[in-house]
Amino acid sequence: MQISLNEKKIGIDDGSTLALLAQRHKPGADVVILNGFPAPLDTVLHDGDAVFLIKRGEQPDEEELEYLLASRHTPGVHARLKGAVVGIAGVGGLGSAVAVALARVGIGRLVVADFDVVEPSNLNRQQYFVDQIGQYKVDALVDNLRRINPYVAVEAHRVVLGPDNLPGIFAPCSIVVEAFDRADMKAMLVDTVLERMPGITVVAASGMAGYGPNNAIVTRRVSDRLYLVGDGVSEARPGNGLMAPRVGIAASHQANQVVRIILGEEEL
Repeated sequence: MQISLNEKKIGIDDGSTLALLAQRHKPGADVVILNGFPAPLDTVLHDGDAVFLIKRGEQPDEEELEYLLASRHTPGVHARLKGAVVGIAGVGGLGSAVAVALARVGIGRLVVADFDVVEPSNLNRQQYFVDQIGQYKVDALVDNLRRINPYVAVEAHRVVLGPDNLPGIFAPCSIVVEAFDRADMKAMLVDTVLERMPGITVVAASGMAGYGPNNAIVTRRVSDRLYLVGDGVSEARPGNGLMAPRVGIAASHQANQVVRIILGEEEL
């Protein structure tokens, strides 16, 4: 029978166990992933199983690393994510966190756009570091994403987005994440994509300031091509600023909705 071992098809004997497989192909493996989940070594393998053998502390070669990054996805998921192109408009608190999440799941190509630079007040919620203060956010983000997953292609645009350049920049994308701070910019992006870019879905956000209830942040399907994340009411004001936990909840909602769309789970 045939199984997949670290994304390569191999033949094994009926009744083979994970222990036997590890002994033959990666002695000392101490992390064994079977069909996306850790499994005991005495597990008997079946035709079509997908196995990843990992040795803690060992630096895999380039050929193996990409597959090992996706070993917990369960079979068939990685290829679909790798084939996707996703745009992110604005890479501050929302956008930088969405980008990190999508890089970690192995989205094949990210198109990111922002005009701003990293400054100290960003560090309370954005995915940057002290030594990146003064750098353009898109440049700093590219560096950070490469450290996380070098197999994700990142196309960075250091621009102010508007109706004239937005269609061209995000033309390769099937999904665009709206991650602006300003309400007028949010509306501009949604209107531009829905009116001028057929076939592209927007995942937007509104209402994630402060430290309000976690579960008030939800994802709603507004129309066939528009999803909206947030509580719909929380805006930044004195005593209710932008903070990492709640912004992060909203960003994770957006990133997860992107994954749901790519994998065909569009209905909420």
